[in-house]
Amino acid sequence: MTVRRIAYQGEPGANSHIVCKQHYPAWEALACASFEDVFAAVESGEAELAMIPIDNSIAGRVADIHHFLPESGLHIIGEHFLRIRFNLMGVPGSSLDSIRTVHSHVHALGQCRRIIRERGLTPVISGDTAGAAREVAEAGDPTQGAISPPLAAEIYGLEILAEDVEDEDHNTTRFVVLSRELVEARPGNGPVITSFIFNVRNLPAALYKALGGFATNGVNMTKLESYMVGGEFAATQFLAEVDGHPADPENPALKRALEELAFFTTDVKILGVYPADPART
Repeated sequence: MTVRRIAYQGEPGANSHIVCKQHYPAWEALACASFEDVFAAVESGEAELAMIPIDNSIAGRVADIHHFLPESGLHIIGEHFLRIRFNLMGVPGSSLDSIRTVHSHVHALGQCRRIIRERGLTPVISGDTAGAAREVAEAGDPTQGAISPPLAAEIYGLEILAEDVEDEDHNTTRFVVLSRELVEARPGNGPVITSFIFNVRNLPAALYKALGGFATNGVNMTKLESYMVGGEFAATQFLAEVDGHPADPENPALKRALEELAFFTTDVKILGVYPADPART
């Protein structure tokens, strides 16, 4: 039996690993050191799919992803939302009173300021939340703690000293699933998201004209982000996401909006047409 693999960025026990286990439990989760390695694993066929974080409700968009998506040739085939939970953990025998330093990714440390301040801990930046747990386990020092996802404690043999130490209970990350093959959601089978990129010329009101078709056709746009292209200030690329299916025969609004968009842009590329996660509603 061929083992199917889904690649993610981070070490075993990371939030990306948790999402893979939740939605692809029968698949082998392939840990990769960087986002470049994740994309390369799918492009080469080492993995069939990739699970990539794209937005966080507190930290905003995940850096670098917009650089890889347009050029990768991969397609978005799904999305999943994960409520982010962080635990403070230490080696067996440690306690809240013994912890002096706390290790984690810079974003996780920033999202758990309250417990760090209340306990008077010294933050230590690690490259990855799960990697922080591994480092603490390897050190074997009861004065070191890690702020990491719950799965990391199980993998690295740490004891959970405090649960749900994140400052905000709405901390959520949106992940997208990437594939070499374009697999579009069927129209008329529930809410759908369409992701696409486009370029506009550096002309007055170019963006206004490009987006006018979505307004006049009543299409809800949930994301619009701009990026420079090739380091040039005169060229701008946009990543957009809208509700709807461009091939829905019962509701041609998005199809008409995309046709109007083409009149005012230099390039339009559909990245994916995929089912909306239930957490959106």
